Amino acid sequence: MNRLSGRIQHYSWGGKTFLPNMLDIDQPGELPFAEYWLGIHPNGVSSVLLSENATTGLQSLIQSDKKKYLGQRTLTKFNNLPFLLKVLDVKDMLSIQVHPTQEAAIAGYNRENELGIPLNAPNRNYKDQNHKPEIMVALSDFWLLHGFAADVETRLNVYDLLSSFKSDYADGGIKGLYKKIMEMPQQEIHNLLIAHAARILPAYENRELNRDSPDYWAAKAFKTFITNDGHYDRGIFSFYLFNILQLKPGEGIFQGAGMPHAYLEGQNIELMSNSDNVLRAGLTNKHVDIPDLLSNIDFVQTIPSIIAGALNNSHNFYQSHVPDFELHSFLLGSNESKEIEFDGPSIIIIISGKAEMIGHTAYNCKGFNAFYVMPNELVKLTAEDDLLFFIATVPN
Repeated sequence: MNRLSGRIQHYSWGGKTFLPNMLDIDQPGELPFAEYWLGIHPNGVSSVLLSENATTGLQSLIQSDKKKYLGQRTLTKFNNLPFLLKVLDVKDMLSIQVHPTQEAAIAGYNRENELGIPLNAPNRNYKDQNHKPEIMVALSDFWLLHGFAADVETRLNVYDLLSSFKSDYADGGIKGLYKKIMEMPQQEIHNLLIAHAARILPAYENRELNRDSPDYWAAKAFKTFITNDGHYDRGIFSFYLFNILQLKPGEGIFQGAGMPHAYLEGQNIELMSNSDNVLRAGLTNKHVDIPDLLSNIDFVQTIPSIIAGALNNSHNFYQSHVPDFELHSFLLGSNESKEIEFDGPSIIIIISGKAEMIGHTAYNCKGFNAFYVMPNELVKLTAEDDLLFFIATVPN
């Protein structure tokens, strides 16, 4: 067991207090703190504390003895740590996005390499050759978009913004409808949205809209997102086509390849395959590639499957639908102990509390801490006060 230090990502949508407070950063400065990464992805490799004065990268540690730090099963199947663990603070909504399948990621990565697009180029879609399914657990009330709603046809009659697309839905279903919106000339999109903004912004500014209403999020987006040519962003249509979900602390949800989604507000734990491949549909000033986006979306109506849980439960298990990862949360009361042992490599993050941890090494820790645990390493945690922690690992 080794203490980990992750990588902070200062994306524009992040907040300025939650992560600095969690990480005990006294003077965070003015940059937003959006994500805290724990893993081996090249865009944010974690550091490992070897001794009081010595550190190394987590990737370097694993490479030094893969069988020891991954275990034979994970080594054979993945040849490396297959997951990336994050803590997010979503102050402003993220882009509408989807993630590719493994096959699409390999093809897209190779294609962009052949085109000579640098890995750090702003117009690069595929940063690696991996898929990016993900599971998230809310640490606060958390709002997100998740898949096409089951009542899209009804919404065409409810919202004036969508009324002109009835024939597109009748002819081509959800795919025909969404394709039409995403491929329309920007000026036509802007004309529809500017009229819609005039209808809903007064109610938003008078605080008459609730967060479960598409109008609330659309109005908030009108205040935030203008495209590079000065027009409104077509991603605003997604609020009227997708499910709007509110997760309570401890509840989770899985989002696989092809599932359109966006995080809107709140803090969460996010666990995913070791990838940073994102195809964006809007609500962003970053690169949007409509043809690639449309070729990777699953145009299906989605009934959300929320994973039950609560942060005051002694144990929650968040099962994924992929072999790359699974997530657990635990809450121990004062003086309670828990022994943890997994067949695969694991990352433990302590969110709050004070504890003694004993594995191959021993630590006394208070507040947020992160640790890399070797396969089949028995770790005993003893809480000195209420202890909330998460464990990401590879399923058996």
